[in-house]
Amino acid sequence: METSLYSIHLLVNKVKEEMFSRVKSEHLHSFVSPSAYDTAWVAMIPHPVEHNTPLFKGCLEWLVDNQHEKGFWGESIVDLPTIDALPATVVCMAVLQKWGLGAKNIEKGLNFIQANMVEMLHGHGPRLPRWFSIVFPAAIELAESSGLELHFSDQTKSLIADISDRREKNISMEKIVDKWQNLPLLAYLETLQSTKYHVDQETIIKHLSEDGSLFQSPAATAQAYMSTGNQKCLEYLNSLVEKCPNGVPQRYPMDKELVELSMVDQVQRLGLSEHFSDEIDYILRKVYRSHKVQEYSRKDNRTMAEKLYKDSLAFRLFRMHGYNICPSTFCWFLQDDEILHHLEHNYGQFTSLLYSVYKATDVIFFEETEVHEARSFSRKMLQKISATKNIHYDNIVIFPNLLQMICEELSTPWIARLDHLDQRMWIEQNKEGPLWIGKASFYRLSCVHNMDLMQLAIQNYKFKQLIYQNELEELKRWSKKWGLTEMGFGREKTLYCYFAISASTSLPHDSLIRMLVAKSAILITVADDFFDMRGTLEELHLLMDAINRWDGNGLSGPSKVIFDVLDDLVKDVTKTLVLRGKIDLTEDFRGLWRETFNSWLTETTWGRSGYIPSVDEYLQTSMISIATHVLVLTSSCFLNPSLPENKVKPQVYENITQSLMATTRLLNDIQSYQKEKEEGTMNLVLLHFNQNPNASMDCSISEVKKLLEEKRNELLKHVFTDDDAGDFPKQWRHLHLSCFKVFQMLFNSGNLYDTDFELQSDIEKAIYVSPKLEFPKYIHPNTTFYAAPKKENMMISTKYVQIPNQHLSKKATCNVSSKMLNSTIFGLRFI
Repeated sequence: METSLYSIHLLVNKVKEEMFSRVKSEHLHSFVSPSAYDTAWVAMIPHPVEHNTPLFKGCLEWLVDNQHEKGFWGESIVDLPTIDALPATVVCMAVLQKWGLGAKNIEKGLNFIQANMVEMLHGHGPRLPRWFSIVFPAAIELAESSGLELHFSDQTKSLIADISDRREKNISMEKIVDKWQNLPLLAYLETLQSTKYHVDQETIIKHLSEDGSLFQSPAATAQAYMSTGNQKCLEYLNSLVEKCPNGVPQRYPMDKELVELSMVDQVQRLGLSEHFSDEIDYILRKVYRSHKVQEYSRKDNRTMAEKLYKDSLAFRLFRMHGYNICPSTFCWFLQDDEILHHLEHNYGQFTSLLYSVYKATDVIFFEETEVHEARSFSRKMLQKISATKNIHYDNIVIFPNLLQMICEELSTPWIARLDHLDQRMWIEQNKEGPLWIGKASFYRLSCVHNMDLMQLAIQNYKFKQLIYQNELEELKRWSKKWGLTEMGFGREKTLYCYFAISASTSLPHDSLIRMLVAKSAILITVADDFFDMRGTLEELHLLMDAINRWDGNGLSGPSKVIFDVLDDLVKDVTKTLVLRGKIDLTEDFRGLWRETFNSWLTETTWGRSGYIPSVDEYLQTSMISIATHVLVLTSSCFLNPSLPENKVKPQVYENITQSLMATTRLLNDIQSYQKEKEEGTMNLVLLHFNQNPNASMDCSISEVKKLLEEKRNELLKHVFTDDDAGDFPKQWRHLHLSCFKVFQMLFNSGNLYDTDFELQSDIEKAIYVSPKLEFPKYIHPNTTFYAAPKKENMMISTKYVQIPNQHLSKKATCNVSSKMLNSTIFGLRFI
């Protein structure tokens, strides 16, 4: 185990040195992969004096040195060329031909084009993106005018003619600067100057940015300089090549904040936050200082899609880290009918954007109408995308397996998924990394697609699994030692309890906390079952008397076992606290358990006597009997910093703990009402149904769900803001969140806790089976990732797989009037 930990520390230090040091030194441009297409256009510029030589020789040399061994320039996935390789390769060959350099490069490029162009174009058919239909015909024309001999078959000529027709159609329908295009036609200036759509100098200069660029595109700015000789363009190009001497990016300057936020997002989703907490805090503080509420302006160089993608990502990260962030920082798009109309009618082009917006709404606070609207809108669009089983061309970024990720989000919300398994899924689905969409080429961010980071994520996951396996074996021995596995009644949930706590928290070294919560949960399950199904009222009163006295003399059978386990657990925990220099909390811990056992006795007495309590009576008791307060308050004393000792008191609970107690009780009641009806146990759903004879059971469930949503949003606000936080440590609040997520997972669409095997697959993935290491072998045919089918003269092959459609259940609605019940427990009306 020490060897694994040492290896992890080495990788952590390496990643800090290679990645995060660049953030502090502001060298973020080095994270962006170069664009062969844009580098070629910059290399096209002749020297103003020596016209037979390029102005930027380094760009020309880069082209010679950075051709793929298979003959293409551009991006690839698993060594297979993406569709942008076609125009990039043709333009690179044209530039080399112009300057009389790289004959072997040109030969390899021609071989690639002739061997693969037909299949690559045919595979996309009518789904070629707008940018390709603009750029590719112009690249062919440029190559032919440079003297390159392109020998195409009739089939190839026909395909090129079809694409050229699409270009003519697009150009004729669009304005030179169109507000609804991610990049207007003028941003493709390099493709227009040799056509009948030649742009005059006045128009070019009018649309130059303050930095001298044309839409921050190196290729377009290169053409702008060659067309106008504008000195600001030249200054921009000089600055570009100076900062990026090893090939220029597809856009300059980049959005540094988006790069930084993407880096933080990747580190977190890989489960590595614990190793880079200081670096994450540094980035978020820096970006937060400059992140201000601002209305979207179409004069902004960033397009609507880019801005909304970044704003929604920033909102999610800031909110998850407790920053005071207003929903309007990303919900501004809801106020613009034109934007909403554009997104609704072109949702297929904005899949990653809509996914980002939906993810940003995972954490909704009480009465945040805007966030609810954003979630509803983005969910509706994602459902349409999911129903098509295809993801077409995106305008922001292409994530591997995005359709599968969308289906997962729609079917199981973030709040019902355990962190450890989420991290595993992200590791397995993103080994190749996302491709970001440039103007005419794809690019990668090495801070996101980083092999050291991926290796660290895998080693870190395996290390956690090793810890979990050892702890689980110890816990099984503990359960067996006390006879909890052979009580002869109820549920044996040692494995389920440990899985839930280990997979829900990001505390790899806090073994004591995991074991305390797991043991407490096992004991709670056994004792609760004893009160519900085995113990007579006389036995239960004897057990309650013993717990009040804290003396097990006179007990026997299951009562004796339960008391002895409880006594030993409290002694062991409080002794450990004292050894750590804290005060003795024995009486406080006993008080928590007394209160919990008393609530079980009260509920059992109600059930066996047929007594129907009021809503307030029921909630006062059932919020205690769910016992989540015991789990979080006792374990919180071992956090660093720990919960203040005076907060571990029965009957007096902080708002966040009360919210946890309420939400977990409501979750349990919604999914367990049928079982509890058969057992004669009271339940809030049943209570509502009994007091509303004209309502259906579905309506009673619906009303409790509404209440749950309100209380859940309250809980999330307590977790992610400093309101009412006082002197409570952040980890303490997040322990409440972890506990709630476990209950949401168990009771999201059924009662998984009472099943025997439903969680087995997740348990295997969380504790025993290591993440898969192989790279993906399949590429979905209707994404922008395109792989040419196998050719006899080229070792490129791929297979395609369809992702099955997942049907989403629709919530039932009910309009039956129901009796109003007032609950002072929740401080709101319960309808």
